[in-house]
Amino acid sequence: MEGIVQPGTAPFWIALLTVAGLGIVELVSVLLGVSASGLLDDSFSYHAPGDTEAGLLGSWMSWLNAGGVPLLVLAVILLSVFAVTGFFIQGVASTIFLGPLPLPLAMTGAIAAAIPATRSLSLAVAKVIPRDETNALEQADFLGLTGVVTIGPLDQGKPGTVRVKDRHDNIHFLRAQAASGHTIDTGAQVLIVDGADGLFQAIPAPPDLKIHNSGHNRG
Repeated sequence: MEGIVQPGTAPFWIALLTVAGLGIVELVSVLLGVSASGLLDDSFSYHAPGDTEAGLLGSWMSWLNAGGVPLLVLAVILLSVFAVTGFFIQGVASTIFLGPLPLPLAMTGAIAAAIPATRSLSLAVAKVIPRDETNALEQADFLGLTGVVTIGPLDQGKPGTVRVKDRHDNIHFLRAQAASGHTIDTGAQVLIVDGADGLFQAIPAPPDLKIHNSGHNRG
């Protein structure tokens, strides 16, 4: 193994092996009739109202996953870019300095490059990745869905972001404001009640619709 893994590249090989492992897990799960990607999305699809940490995490994830791709795809993109960038950094360093950079320095550089690159690639991949029947969704199809405020708080000013799940169990991040008279904190559950031109209006979700933050109402 030491003859294959060049000095200063072990974390990047681990990242590539993790990508391969995620691919195998998804393939096996699909053969078993479930989707590891879907299960992962579900596990991150609900936060408790008023949970500040969950709100901050949701805000960061919303920024990183700009295209709204499944989280498993996002992880593959992030790890792949991290690995490729790391190999590139160490290759250049070995050529210039006749040896690899210290691992903390190389990993910091790879992470710094991977984060914005992942955001950009997420947007690109979202345009071509299969999304079942969601391509046919219109704005009216989101009305009546419940979701979670990931970037807020929502008021009548600058729009925030609400994470919802459609009838096909796909995750969407909607630009939203609070309906007149409401202010809604980050992490709170909301009901989408109106929308036009890509901007939605939300109100606090009634208690009987607060069901696991799944993004579906009972209707």
